[in-house]
Amino acid sequence: MFVYSVKASTLKLFAAALAAVAIFVCLAVFIPTQTAVAVFADDGKIVYTEAKTNEGRINFLSQFGWQVESTPVQETKVTVPSEFDTVFAGYNELQKMQGLDLSKYKRKEVTRYTYKVTNYPDYTGTVYANLIIYRGRVIGGDICTESSDGFIHGFSKNVKLG
Repeated sequence: MFVYSVKASTLKLFAAALAAVAIFVCLAVFIPTQTAVAVFADDGKIVYTEAKTNEGRINFLSQFGWQVESTPVQETKVTVPSEFDTVFAGYNELQKMQGLDLSKYKRKEVTRYTYKVTNYPDYTGTVYANLIIYRGRVIGGDICTESSDGFIHGFSKNVKLG
């Protein structure tokens, strides 16, 4: 006869492991495996290095067709975490899909600029463009809604998770 006892802490550990596997499976299913890098500039290349000034950041967004208000809604200093949790790892997957990678900047202080997008098509709510800047270079960012049940995608509408 084989007897095994289960404590509440064992059940919690099993549930946490099961949840981690479920999250991993969801990410594997919903994150496309191909890399999509948007290219809209006249010479076929996106310029990431001219983001030291407000004008440079607005010009960066205009490469993707976005028009934004001339003053950022928010300017915040943040530190890229040394270890990525599930949420941040998923966000970095979005960055990788647009040819960027935040893991190169772990433990670095960066600045996030948030602009209100004024020309987002077929959406009536508020849309923001977030730019993550390190030493005058765009190293990440997204286009997202203000609403928590809205959307988030890369600088191009074609670069999105799921």
